[in-house]
Amino acid sequence: MFNEDVLKEFIFHCRMKKYSERTLKGYKNNNLALFRFIKNEYGIATLEDTHYQAVQGYIQFLTDKHLTETYINGLIKCFRAYFRYCHEEGYIQRNPMDKIKFQKEPLTLINTFTNAEVLRMVQFYNGKRFLDIRNKLIMVLLFDTGMRNTELCSLREIDLRETYISILGKGRKERHVPITPIMNKVLIQYQRVKNEYIKDKLGYETEYLLLSQKGRKLTVETVERIVLEAGLNVGVRPCVRISPHTCRHYYAQTQLYNGCDLFSLSRLLGHSNINITKTYLQSMHEDNFLELAIKTSPLANL
Repeated sequence: MFNEDVLKEFIFHCRMKKYSERTLKGYKNNNLALFRFIKNEYGIATLEDTHYQAVQGYIQFLTDKHLTETYINGLIKCFRAYFRYCHEEGYIQRNPMDKIKFQKEPLTLINTFTNAEVLRMVQFYNGKRFLDIRNKLIMVLLFDTGMRNTELCSLREIDLRETYISILGKGRKERHVPITPIMNKVLIQYQRVKNEYIKDKLGYETEYLLLSQKGRKLTVETVERIVLEAGLNVGVRPCVRISPHTCRHYYAQTQLYNGCDLFSLSRLLGHSNINITKTYLQSMHEDNFLELAIKTSPLANL
């Protein structure tokens, strides 16, 4: 069987499992790039003939191009998903990825926002119009829930419960995050202006919580632009990447600093593995741990 033919079946399988379009695109394009390489360099076009030395050759080719370990590991995940499917379906007896190891990634310190920067960003959108209050709610939700950009855009009205928000995350796994008092206040304001804004509009996608000016589901690009505008206007330091994902980093590190345990934080962030959550610890400064130790001192809390 030709690899490209089996890949179509694999993508269909993933689509039936409700994988995101972004994940499907990565699985398709990254595996196709691998197939082109092993065909040109090794003359391999079929699944049965694909061996680990050919895959390792492609990984070495990428390494020689000085691509980052993180990027290459992302590709390896795509290859693993495809060949695991082929092995589970009985198309191959041996999985060529079994001998392929992830590359060791360097310790990366993540610069995130300071508390003062976050306060200024949240207060930046302070108007009374629909878009002003919507943008303020976006900032509050990102900083006070740690949800991903795609999760934010996909929030529906029915996901709002009395005391928490139900989030459908990666792999369609559901998790809950609490509605804090600050969040609840802005939600009430937003719902009031939203109801007024859409009351005489037809064709609006009202099932979604956050709407565009034209009443459509928000795009991740729109949210990125809203966060960037706030960050640039309030003077966020140049060393910090102004993005929704940095808001998620801030949420995670602040939760840890305030005493949240790793397991609970992992659940709140929707991580499949607690080791993923541990990366946020690596970026915390030593002073953070010293202050945290004072707050959690056994004798001071007797």
